Amino acid sequence: MSTEPEIKDNPDANRFEILVDGELAGFAEYRLKTGQISFTHTEIDDNFSGQGLAGKLVRAALDEVRSRELRVLPFCPYVRGWIAKHSDYLDLVPAERRAGFEL
Repeated sequence: MSTEPEIKDNPDANRFEILVDGELAGFAEYRLKTGQISFTHTEIDDNFSGQGLAGKLVRAALDEVRSRELRVLPFCPYVRGWIAKHSDYLDLVPAERRAGFEL
């Protein structure tokens, strides 16, 4: 029986990871600088596609960086698109940078 996926920050690998039943299902890579995080790439393993895991991963990652009071630069097209669909997360992207991300 499948359990709810586990999402955790793996700072040594510079990525948030999503695990399903202990198996790495995907990740969202980032670059961290003082006060900001740049998401560069999100990937879900083909064996886990179609389960909505990327959205769960991005939501959890953004909730975590919000709690750390980091500004978000969504260079990753998936993260950028997710923020565009969830306007309650738009405030994480600095106002002066939103136009550059078409947000």
